[in-house]
Amino acid sequence: MTRDLAVLLTVLLAIVIIAAILFAWRARLRRDSGITAPLGVPEHAEVTERVEVLYVATTRHDQPLERVAVKPLEYRARGELVLTDRGAALSLDGSPTVFLASERLVAADLATVAIDRVVEPNGLVRVVWRESSGILLDSFLRVANGGPQHVLTELQRLCAAPETGATS
Repeated sequence: MTRDLAVLLTVLLAIVIIAAILFAWRARLRRDSGITAPLGVPEHAEVTERVEVLYVATTRHDQPLERVAVKPLEYRARGELVLTDRGAALSLDGSPTVFLASERLVAADLATVAIDRVVEPNGLVRVVWRESSGILLDSFLRVANGGPQHVLTELQRLCAAPETGATS
């Protein structure tokens, strides 16, 4: 009977842990339901490059361990980063295309850690962008083929130039 009781307790504990994980994720989805990524690509955007990527996560700016469930970027996925003359499009498997116009792009740099992913030093590309309500978010991408340096350079080129005050 002791063995049967141990198996039963282990199964019950596993069910409680899974239920807690599901409850916490649903709470996060509700918390972040007002945050959305911009969808669709402008008609006359000229494609300059396509890169296969693994989308890792989107987090609050400078908080790489605080995931934000931004629709449609809630889940990790394979996809393609399409660089255009007007911004960057992220086309993930099974999701609508997210388009970050140059005006939304704040910065791009390299990172090593994001949520549940730790890679070699500077193995992730971090894209800092502004959501429509003004919130700064960081999206992390892992370039599938080759190093991230070329993609980083192109994203930095696309980032909106900082506003300068008028000189008189």
